[in-house]
Amino acid sequence: MKNLEQSSYSSALQTVRDLKAKYGATWNAINPEGAARMVVQNRFKTGLDIAKYTAAIMRKDMVEYDADHSNYTQSLGCWHGFVAQQKMIAVKKHHKTTSKKYLYLSGWMVAALRSEFGPLPDQSMHEKTTVPNLIKEIYDFLRQADAIELNDLFARLEKGEDVQDQIDNFETHIVPIIADIDAGFGNEEATYLLTKKMIEAGACAIQVENQVSDAKQCGHQDGKVTVPHEDFIAKLNAIRYAFIELGIPEGIIVARTDSEGASLTQKLPVSKVSGDLASQYLAFVDAEEITIDEAKDDDVMLKRDGKLFRPIRLANGLYQFKEGSNIDRVVLDCITSLQNGADLLWIETPTPNVKQIAHMVNRIKKVVPNAKLVYNNSPSFNWTLNFRHQAYDEMLEEGENMTGYNRNNLMDADYDASELCYRADEKIRTFQRDAARDAGIFHHLITLPTYHTTALHMNDLTEGYFGDDAMLAYVRGVQRQEIRKGVSCVKHQRMAGSDLGDSHKTFFAGDNALKAGGEKNTSNQFEFKRNVAKPELVMDK
Repeated sequence: MKNLEQSSYSSALQTVRDLKAKYGATWNAINPEGAARMVVQNRFKTGLDIAKYTAAIMRKDMVEYDADHSNYTQSLGCWHGFVAQQKMIAVKKHHKTTSKKYLYLSGWMVAALRSEFGPLPDQSMHEKTTVPNLIKEIYDFLRQADAIELNDLFARLEKGEDVQDQIDNFETHIVPIIADIDAGFGNEEATYLLTKKMIEAGACAIQVENQVSDAKQCGHQDGKVTVPHEDFIAKLNAIRYAFIELGIPEGIIVARTDSEGASLTQKLPVSKVSGDLASQYLAFVDAEEITIDEAKDDDVMLKRDGKLFRPIRLANGLYQFKEGSNIDRVVLDCITSLQNGADLLWIETPTPNVKQIAHMVNRIKKVVPNAKLVYNNSPSFNWTLNFRHQAYDEMLEEGENMTGYNRNNLMDADYDASELCYRADEKIRTFQRDAARDAGIFHHLITLPTYHTTALHMNDLTEGYFGDDAMLAYVRGVQRQEIRKGVSCVKHQRMAGSDLGDSHKTFFAGDNALKAGGEKNTSNQFEFKRNVAKPELVMDK
């Protein structure tokens, strides 16, 4: 994707030359070429520039998905700017383009890893400012990735290499971010104010859920309490007003429903006309039929078809939904959200099952044909076990002899080379493609991947480093892999901006610049060149 016009550098160069002519001798020390390079290397001046640019990308991707469901998009959750930066550098290296690759900001990871209170559960207890601060941090790191890569290209150009086309057609590391605002951190005014901060930091897509904000629970835990549709619509409106006010009318609203796993509501909405939205919500509330004589003082009652019903109310004052009403509530939530300004849906499910997701989505599409989902490929699911059970059921239906499998122990490593394992793993591999085609999933994400990879890698390194392998554990498991796989941060000084800083110092101070690069810079040890003819190698054991 070409996103840096060829005229950008020349336009910036001419602008600086014109300024020099205007201000005369006081600008003599300003190098037009250096200043133009810095302009090009920092294409996005504000978070609003980023939000506007990335919103257009998402809108385009949504249209392309509607035309062909193989055009789904993906992202990984990132809890630090450096993690996001390395992800996008790796995306460009391995896949040659950032097209349809997004970033996800998980409220769970913000709570667990970024709060000043320390690690917290996913219950909206972290500081609301932490979310826009992380968005800004992520985009600061991505802009630095742009600057570093372009700086390297300009340096190569100065040495005579033919890299002009790479400069002219440079693809930015800046991509859309879907940012989790939880349940809005308060009422609709609080949601509006926080949304503004998130957009100003660069977010083009805001994900909001229909739980009670002060009783918010992780979507994969019990105790979830949802709000009536009118309350949720007010928050959808608040988000849209924020987008419009800040000049990002194409901003994306992702409406998440937790109704599949939620069994409680905090309040009963007021129905004004029979069959209205409040009436439909009230119909899901579990209630027992009573007579007026059976009613107690201060009871809350509902009239249904000429009869009196007392809603089932828990000791904490919460009301209970009818058992088995969850899927119907999900469908109504989704239709209502799309009819009231949401662009994309998010349905929290208990397991990753394409048929189950498609069942809900197809009901939604009967009313809103172009309904699209953002889906959480969550680490809260035991993917191996879920899909081994799905494969088991399919094999059983096909008449396969399943006596060799213990259904109560399908995680056993002894099954790893079995037909059941092969089928299950293949279903996992194609899950995103299949769900995009059959279940209306436009965007697939993993909320907490880098939380788990960090833990796993520290587990493995710690085992070896503090054991017999000692330093070899680091060299063999980390540094040698970085070198051979071309991981950018093996030269960590460069990745932190050392070479970029040297270029800037040269612009600012000329020959007087005190630069970090030079013969004594130990990063020179990582100038790795592959031999054309390779001798026979002895592999590490």
